[in-house]
Amino acid sequence: MRLEIPVGERTLVLETGKLAKQAGGSVTARLGDTMLLTTATRSESPRPGATFLPLSVDVEERMSSAGKIPGGFIKREGRPSERGTLTARLTDRPLRPLFPKNYYYDIQVIGTVLVADQSIPFDTVSMVGASAALALSDIPYDGPIGAVRVGRKPDGGFVLNPTYEEIGESDLDLVVAGTKEAITMVEAGANEVTEDVMVEALQLAQQTITSQVEAIEGWAAEHGKPKQQFETGAGANPFVDELRNGHFDRIKEAIVNTDRRARRTALDDLEDELVEGREEEEVPQVKDALDTLKKEAFRSLMLEDRKRTDLRAFDEIRPTSAETDVLPRVHGTGLFSRGETQVLSSLALADLGLSQKLDTLEPDTTKRYMHHYNFPPYSTGEAGRLGPPRRREIGHGALAERAIVPVLPSDEEFPYALRIISEVLESNGSSSMASVCGSTLALMDGGVPIKAPVAGVAMGLVKEGDDYVIVTDIQGLEDHLGDMDFKVAGTRDGITALQMDMKITGVSAQLLQEALDQAKRGRLEILDTMHEAIAEPREEVSDYAPRVEVFKIDTDKIGMLIGPGGKTINSLQENYGVNISVENDGTVYVAGVDGVSAKEAISAINAMTKDVEAGDIYNGKVVKITNFGCFVELTPGRDGLLHISRLAPGNERVENVEDVVSEGDAIKVRVLEIDKNKKISLERVES
Repeated sequence: MRLEIPVGERTLVLETGKLAKQAGGSVTARLGDTMLLTTATRSESPRPGATFLPLSVDVEERMSSAGKIPGGFIKREGRPSERGTLTARLTDRPLRPLFPKNYYYDIQVIGTVLVADQSIPFDTVSMVGASAALALSDIPYDGPIGAVRVGRKPDGGFVLNPTYEEIGESDLDLVVAGTKEAITMVEAGANEVTEDVMVEALQLAQQTITSQVEAIEGWAAEHGKPKQQFETGAGANPFVDELRNGHFDRIKEAIVNTDRRARRTALDDLEDELVEGREEEEVPQVKDALDTLKKEAFRSLMLEDRKRTDLRAFDEIRPTSAETDVLPRVHGTGLFSRGETQVLSSLALADLGLSQKLDTLEPDTTKRYMHHYNFPPYSTGEAGRLGPPRRREIGHGALAERAIVPVLPSDEEFPYALRIISEVLESNGSSSMASVCGSTLALMDGGVPIKAPVAGVAMGLVKEGDDYVIVTDIQGLEDHLGDMDFKVAGTRDGITALQMDMKITGVSAQLLQEALDQAKRGRLEILDTMHEAIAEPREEVSDYAPRVEVFKIDTDKIGMLIGPGGKTINSLQENYGVNISVENDGTVYVAGVDGVSAKEAISAINAMTKDVEAGDIYNGKVVKITNFGCFVELTPGRDGLLHISRLAPGNERVENVEDVVSEGDAIKVRVLEIDKNKKISLERVES
């Protein structure tokens, strides 16, 4: 059973009924030759005691799909790559709000990459495949959704589901998902595109998504399973009206507070008061009713009283500060604070040989700029486990990384690998955007000649019917109880990254335009604060950063530089205290703790790789003695023969080679000739 959906110049092909027939819903989704198998399956009974939707979405990458064998010793796929994790998040985010409230069956969506054709990215294919698998299954679900990537041609025209090559030429990489009615998820990177261009691309994406959803709806109606009927719960909470009538104003008063901890204390005290003296079985219902009324009170404050919980204006940013040069010896640091959110970003510079090597399904094999985001429990005043980065941390780090990449200098301008670590020291909303600001400060403090500073701000929305308010610089409560989390990063001239998650439908292009325009005003205000801390990148990198020199050698000399088993290059690194990396085109990067060591190493490499000519004089080292002379190392990996007849100055007769020289001796020699087999003959000269 096959469904073909035209998307721009390509066709998205969905098939079911052949593979994984015991899964709740099973679909192969194909775009170009990129193909995923996606399944959606639920448990037979609800999870006992669950109070949340137990949904898991995973993307399983198979290296064979790209004709590769995993690197390392194990030769089997391990934990998901960053791209796999981000694709799972992309797939999860637009699906999660579409399941019924109080549905506590375990739902597992698995996308397995069967073919990665190295031309078409697999993320939007995963998203549509998951949507179709859920639509075919018996799992209750207010979908389907559609998904599309939008790029922009050099002439300004848009292209749908572009290839990797087209993405590389585009100033926009926009992934959008949504229902038939509205956009629900956006993820974008851009090269300073304007707000108007972004809205135009979003409108095109929505049109494409609508056609996808309508096609999947008809296909699922014909081939899908009947949807499961389930008990939604015991009915309305009997305590909601009681608490609303007697305590609604107190709940409002409790959530209006400029201090997050004071607000939490006030709400906790109210909860303790309300459950005191209640029957044991009533306590959970009272707490649930209080949670319901918190949301009602929040929305009433916003829409009726036109008031934020911390009494700011809707477009007002919390008090903001920026600092650089915070830590000694670190190559660059930035401390950015906004309200109760604080991020410390640290920069490390290294030679390009320390760029990250990627063992993935995608064509890129290295990554020069790395941003890693850490969110420890103490940042929200809690105690908890530390461990490997979670999906959220990986996603926030990738968003901040994407925001900065468009302003980085090229390898030729700045031949360094760069790593930023953003530590969230305190959090009450939009720590990912704070890490964008902290990263910019650290890069400028470290002497990285970025094209322009980048700042980020998170926007929120509360909407009922046609009435809505858009708020700038949302805090945690506004994110949790609001209808939109809309993060926008960029320079003064345009957007570099965007991420949006909607909890409602019916968001118009006009509203998105208004949100983007309001976000720009906030971004410019934050950039002004950052400018006060540091106006331009420092002229030099830190004294503690390596000095990297770049030059070229002939490609046929690369083997000579590396030497057998890396012996020559390792010897140079040890002798001069530098790191050396060489590219296939003959570009050589030499990184030393100071400029002197790097220049000395370059001189040695140039001497070694230059063509030896008759008449050249070298200070060589005796590396081997024979009965007819000795071999002298002119440069690493290149020896010449000093015959016994020329061993002594003036060609005096020598009976025994070892009477004159020993292995390891330094002697001065001149090149006499180089024969057709490249063998070098030498003569001794006076020191």
